[in-house]
Amino acid sequence: MPQVARSETGKGLWFGFAAYGIWGLFPLYWPLLEPSSAMEILANRMAWSLVAAVAILAVRRHWGWLRPLLAQPRRLALSALAACVIAVNWGVYIWAVNAGHVVETSLGYFINPLVTIAFGVAVLHERLRRTQWAAVGIGALAVAVLTVGYGRPPWIALILAFSFGSYGLLKKKVALGGLESFALEAAFLFPFAVAYLVYLSVTGHSTFTGHGAGHASLLALTGLITAVPLLCFGGAAIRLPLSTLGLMQYLAPVFQFLIGVAYFHETMEPARWAGFGLVWAALAVLTWDALRRTARQPVSTTVVPAQGEPAVGEGVASGT
Repeated sequence: MPQVARSETGKGLWFGFAAYGIWGLFPLYWPLLEPSSAMEILANRMAWSLVAAVAILAVRRHWGWLRPLLAQPRRLALSALAACVIAVNWGVYIWAVNAGHVVETSLGYFINPLVTIAFGVAVLHERLRRTQWAAVGIGALAVAVLTVGYGRPPWIALILAFSFGSYGLLKKKVALGGLESFALEAAFLFPFAVAYLVYLSVTGHSTFTGHGAGHASLLALTGLITAVPLLCFGGAAIRLPLSTLGLMQYLAPVFQFLIGVAYFHETMEPARWAGFGLVWAALAVLTWDALRRTARQPVSTTVVPAQGEPAVGEGVASGT
């Protein structure tokens, strides 16, 4: 491999580790924002995300994409719907972490690749290979086992997986770059977020100003910590093959799982271990199939230039 290609690949790996590492460490951040409720944290994340996105776009002077998009009402409508879906994902995730369900949130992102495959069949009418069918079947069995283990269906995990899968499907149809879509979705959410924050302030339920500058700063930083991993993912996406990114996406739920078990000391009964084991088996089947197919394809040493805005796709970049 040429020296330039190795250098770019190395940078891509660092960007990828940074992106998925930050997402994986999110469960350590949201509890710092208490006593804010999950809804107040979500509203702050929505509002400050737009501030962060506009600041990044201003630094890059990257506004040319906006005017043509405003003349495409279908893409705007799909972006608005994607914003609603990711708001549900964010809200459930924040609530679940602060309610002591970190392990189950990790399960949602372990299940997500299987949900994405199911959407491909049901919505895009894609044809699955036998190994993919096997993985989906093992995943369905895992949900059944976990239902027994939890004494209920793993609703938190399922909501996270299906909302994130839906978000990816919508972003695929919108076909907008990662930073642009992040800014547009934040713009759609901003008025509702600000209205709710004003309501909290008027009714005396806001925690933004009543718990010191540190608490206010942590709430304001929710926009930046949402934007930074997105940009890191963009840097990884233009430097690494999709097969490598596909493997790296499991880092975030692995970190979340380990934090839930080792740091928050959430209990893992035998049935839950069995369910997680089945999910991991399904992902192992998918990974093996992807690596086998990649090995059959010719290897390209072409390096995409690092300049410019990457077309980050499939909704991978805005999770949790």
